[in-house]
Amino acid sequence: MQQTNSSELKLLPGRTLSTEQEELVHAILRFCRDHIHSEHAVLVIRGDAGTGKSLVINSAFEKIQEAARSSGSRDVLRGTHNVLLVNHPEMIKLYRNISESLPALRKKDYERPTTFVNSMDRQHKRADIVFIDEAHLLLSRRDSYNRFNHDNHLREIIRLSRIAIIVFDSRQVLKFKSYWDDQRLEHLLHDVPHEVFTLTTQFRVRANPDVMEWISAFCNRRILPLPARQEFDFRIYDDALEMYHDICAMNARFGLCRMLSTYDYPYVLNGQDHFIEEGRFRLRWDRARPEQRLPWAERADTIDEVGSVYTVQGFDLNYAGVILGPSVTYDPRTQRIVIKPDRYEDGAAFAGRGALDNPEAVQEQIILNSINVLMTRGTMGLYIYASNVDLRRKLHDMASRRA
Repeated sequence: MQQTNSSELKLLPGRTLSTEQEELVHAILRFCRDHIHSEHAVLVIRGDAGTGKSLVINSAFEKIQEAARSSGSRDVLRGTHNVLLVNHPEMIKLYRNISESLPALRKKDYERPTTFVNSMDRQHKRADIVFIDEAHLLLSRRDSYNRFNHDNHLREIIRLSRIAIIVFDSRQVLKFKSYWDDQRLEHLLHDVPHEVFTLTTQFRVRANPDVMEWISAFCNRRILPLPARQEFDFRIYDDALEMYHDICAMNARFGLCRMLSTYDYPYVLNGQDHFIEEGRFRLRWDRARPEQRLPWAERADTIDEVGSVYTVQGFDLNYAGVILGPSVTYDPRTQRIVIKPDRYEDGAAFAGRGALDNPEAVQEQIILNSINVLMTRGTMGLYIYASNVDLRRKLHDMASRRA
C-alpha cells in the first residue's frame, strides 16, 4: 500500500484493499442483503490492531450507503436507514471528515452509540444496518452521567437494528464500564443469528513476525529476547529525554512520530497542563481540542505532548516512543512483568468495580491492554523507556545481548 501520513486517506473507501480485506467487504455486503428482512442478525469482525478493520467497515459502509441512496435501483438495500457508530471522539471526527469527499456519505451517517440509542428510542424507530467500529469500547453497563440508562450498549443496538456489523478486539478493552471479553460477547450473541470473520494480515507494524511476538509476550507478562535488528526500528532507552529527542528527529524526517505513555501520571480535566516527568524528561499530557479538525496524532503541535491510549487508539504513527510508567514493573525472581494497578492514575477506568467478579484481575488486564494499544501504533519504529528500575535494567540487559 502507498505510504501516507493522513488518517483520512488510510480509511478512505476506494483505497486499495488486500485480497483478504476485499473478500470481507464482499462478505459484509452479501450478509446484509441476505438478512435485510431478518428480525436480527450480527456479523462480528475480529483481528489484531493494524489488520485494517476500520478500513474494511468504512469501505463496506460506503457501498451500502451508495446502494441505499441510489435512485431507480432494484437493490434490496435501496431506501434502507443505516449508520456507523463509534464510541471514540477522535475517530468519529475522522470518519466525518472523510464523508465530506464521498457523495454517498453524510456527516450525519456517523454517530456515537448513546446518541443513536436515545434517538431511536425517542422516535420509536430502528435502523436497518448499524456498523460499530471499536465495539470493545461500547458500554457494558448503565452510565447515567453520559445519559445511557440501559444496561448494555450492544444489546440495545441489536434491539434497535435489523443487522449489526461489529468490530471487536477484547485486547483493546480499557475500562470497567465497557468491560468485554470473548465469553461476554458470546453470551450476548448466543440466541442471535451471527457469523464471525477474522482479519489476520498485519498492515500497520511493518516488521518481521518476531516484533509482534515480542509485543504479545510482553502483554502476557513475559519478556522475550529482543527482535533481531531489521528495517523496523526497535529500540530500548535508559533515558526518556534521549528517546524524545530521537522521536523529534524522526518526526522532522518522516512526520507522524509521537511520544505516548501508560496512564501512570496525574491528569485532571481542569483546563491546566499536566506533565509527565521521568528524570530529565518533562512534557505535558495531550490536551483535549474538540474544536480541531485534525485528530491528535496528526496535529503538528502534539510533538510537544505525550499521547494517552485515548488519543491514539485506532490511529497509526510512523514512530511511537512509549513510556511504561510506574504501574508496569518487573520481578527478577520470577522473571515476569508485574502490574501495579494502585500506581495507575486513570481512576475513571476502574470506576464501578462492584459489578465485576474479579476486579483486581480485570484491572491488570486493562493496563496490559493499554500497553498493547500503545506498542502497536508505530508503522516504522517502536522506542521504549521503562520507569521501573528493575524493568529498565532487564530491558537494557536484553538490548545489550541483542542479535
